[in-house]
Amino acid sequence: MAYDADVIVIGAGLAGLAATAELVDAGRTVILVDQEPEQSIGGQAHWSFGGLFFVDSPEQRRLRIKDSHALALQDWMGTAAFDRPEDHWPRQWAQAYVDFAAGEKRSWLHQQGVRFFPVVGWAERGGYDANGHGNSVPRFHITWGTGPGLVAPFERRVRAGVARGLVQLKFRHRVTGLSRSAGSVDTVTGEILEPSGIERGQASSRTVTGAFELRAQAVIVTSGGIGGDHDLVRANWPERLGTPPERMISGVPAHVDGRMLAIAEGAGAHLINRDRMWHYTEGIQNWNPIWQNHGIRILPGPTSLWLDARGNRLPVPLFPGFDTLGTLEHIMKTGYDYTWFVLDQKIIGKEFALSGSEQNPDLTGKSIRDVIGRARADVPGPVKAFMDNGADFVVEKDLGALVRGMNALTKEALIDETALRREIVARDREIANPFTKDLQVMAIRGARAYLGDKLIRTATPHRILDPKAGPLIAVRLNILTRKTLGGLETDLSSRVLTEGGDPLEGVYAAGEAAGFGGGGVHGYRSLEGTFLGGCLFSGRTAGRAAAQAVG
Repeated sequence: MAYDADVIVIGAGLAGLAATAELVDAGRTVILVDQEPEQSIGGQAHWSFGGLFFVDSPEQRRLRIKDSHALALQDWMGTAAFDRPEDHWPRQWAQAYVDFAAGEKRSWLHQQGVRFFPVVGWAERGGYDANGHGNSVPRFHITWGTGPGLVAPFERRVRAGVARGLVQLKFRHRVTGLSRSAGSVDTVTGEILEPSGIERGQASSRTVTGAFELRAQAVIVTSGGIGGDHDLVRANWPERLGTPPERMISGVPAHVDGRMLAIAEGAGAHLINRDRMWHYTEGIQNWNPIWQNHGIRILPGPTSLWLDARGNRLPVPLFPGFDTLGTLEHIMKTGYDYTWFVLDQKIIGKEFALSGSEQNPDLTGKSIRDVIGRARADVPGPVKAFMDNGADFVVEKDLGALVRGMNALTKEALIDETALRREIVARDREIANPFTKDLQVMAIRGARAYLGDKLIRTATPHRILDPKAGPLIAVRLNILTRKTLGGLETDLSSRVLTEGGDPLEGVYAAGEAAGFGGGGVHGYRSLEGTFLGGCLFSGRTAGRAAAQAVG
């Protein structure tokens, strides 16, 4: 029986594009299938801020950041906290990924025309000891052009393969099965969905108009995770993070549903670490949504006062930007699934960035003039739009009105004005003193010791109740679904493994479907800037390995 192509790639996100691009370079024929319409090519990466994890980069060195492979590996292993027998391959992938991030990753992307914003961000700072969770130094490099700027060179390489007759793009093809006609998995079956002209990210029709069967020597699964299916997220929710939240908002479109993971598992693949996941605690409802229940993540600076639903300050070191899953664990123990930032206009203007390519038109559009204009603005335009229209924002001139607005928003009188005033006044006294026992104040001063944070990410220390810094702002923060950290177990060649540890012949996996490599390269937690890079590294690895196998 003849093959339709050398390799079938399932999923046209960043990992699928990277894998296909490598197959094209090797002269292999590829069929790239995806259930969504062509306008959604690039998947979730298109919507991303474009953050990438590099080690000892030129951008870091210009900002006098001293980084090294040894320090990055220490941070990765301390963050991942691998402790399971099935962490064998994830641990190997972690070592390989840090090698990549400290080695050819940046030059490989630079050769394809990718450039980076000169100021390096400092995400996931940890706040524990040196061997614990977090980045010891800033490593979050923003792609010039954000997510679309990172997708572009790989889409360009794939479309060049189409022009050469090496690639067939089959959108609206939803896979329902993997099977064997010989010794290895070589057959992909599924349903053809009706054409859809919806805009990128919007829910597309699921009306079936036909069926398909395709055969190839190898199959690469790059179909993403489960973040769009809240029921599946809750079903896999780990006990260590408490009871799953009743209410969540979606950081990914609904089609990120994990269907392909179950299909691969049914064909013999080993799915591991399914209880490891990465959801954000600083989610806000998008006032101008693209997909249903669309949420945006705030990328906060360190100054906002973070309160639980009852108005209590979150414990040390759960400050904005320090420990995402540690904060999530604490929140789920409070009995509520939301928290609050309390701040002022001076803080929001300097410290709020919003994740997403569409929320950063200056960086996405590669406009130096607009970047300068944003830096000069009292409040950047996208942030101001949320202040004016966002369902989670309360903006008032005095604290009493702010508290009344907070309680009205949640329809529960949980915030006590007297208690909150006492907390803020005590904090403000520490700001006015060169000495302090408030560890968040220490963290603010530590952040400003880094030039990048001082220039664009950390407000000048001041009293929150200073009228000159107002108005006052409260932001209700929701749990935002995002990434699956577990996935299909793979070896260092991206070959999918069975439960017994043997390769599932003919099947490879990359990206979020493979836990970004190995079935969980991040372990329990991520260092940030590692999701897009994980798609690229594992996609590249899968494409090269499959190309060699079918050669």
